[in-house]
Amino acid sequence: MHPHHKIYIAGHNGMVGSAIVRKLKAEGFENLVLRSSKELDLRNQSAVHAFFESEKPDYVFLAAAKVGGIVANNTYRADFLYDNLMIEANVIHAAYLHQVTKLLFLGSSCIYPKFAPQPMKEDDLLTGILEPTNEPYAIAKIAGIKLCENYRRQYGCDFISAMPTNLYGPGDNYDLQNSHVIPALIRKFHEAKVNGDKEVVVWGTGAPLREFMHVDDLAHACYFLMLHYSDEQFVNIGSGQEVSIKELAEMIKGIVGFEGDLVFDTSKPDGTPRKLMDSNRLNMLEYKVNIDLKDGLRKVYMENFA
Repeated sequence: MHPHHKIYIAGHNGMVGSAIVRKLKAEGFENLVLRSSKELDLRNQSAVHAFFESEKPDYVFLAAAKVGGIVANNTYRADFLYDNLMIEANVIHAAYLHQVTKLLFLGSSCIYPKFAPQPMKEDDLLTGILEPTNEPYAIAKIAGIKLCENYRRQYGCDFISAMPTNLYGPGDNYDLQNSHVIPALIRKFHEAKVNGDKEVVVWGTGAPLREFMHVDDLAHACYFLMLHYSDEQFVNIGSGQEVSIKELAEMIKGIVGFEGDLVFDTSKPDGTPRKLMDSNRLNMLEYKVNIDLKDGLRKVYMENFA
């Protein structure tokens, strides 16, 4: 992949897609093809084929998806399954028909069984039942992996897949009703500081362990894989930095400068005790994470609230 190649980033307005755009531009790539969902509905097969026929991209980063939190996933189950199946099927098939040199499909750690052993290895896929609340989304992402795998087997396409861990960074969602844990905690502590509150309440015991990665590190890993990896086996992308929810909350409290109390509401559920990706396959390729969690959180806070 060279700077003169035409590169299509599907989902460039999202947190992951925009990070990939930043990475490519930083590496000197300017021939980028970008379309918003209003300009190109990836669920529409004829529109996708017309786009590929017109633009003829050399490389594709498939980061487009219908995403949401637990409530959205569990409420709009048919939409999450249908939309994501259509997006990936249309883009991957068009990439095959129009002879794209290489495609990278991005999935999610939710593809693994609910009770997968920790840390989760690529070989754990399809070894048990999925988490029921996001099963439709997970099934769609598994289908995307299998599309890439089997277009490679049947047609020799250089299509690869990567599964990122929990992400944070620029473009994150800070809506307390449907955001993930890091942006939710940052906003909670910031508003408590501004309002002079005496305490911030966090759900659960604080004991569960989670892994987080800055989205710019994910973009770097995607760029690295596009240059150096070509195999049908998908690759986990994780930071290897595991932290308890209590440690995370205390870290964010310190970064924000909130001086009140941290209270854990133990009547609320903890969720899965541990969720860690095994990223040895990626690490063996000599990829290394660049952004430490505390440094990344501090940067995110300064960019959004300071």
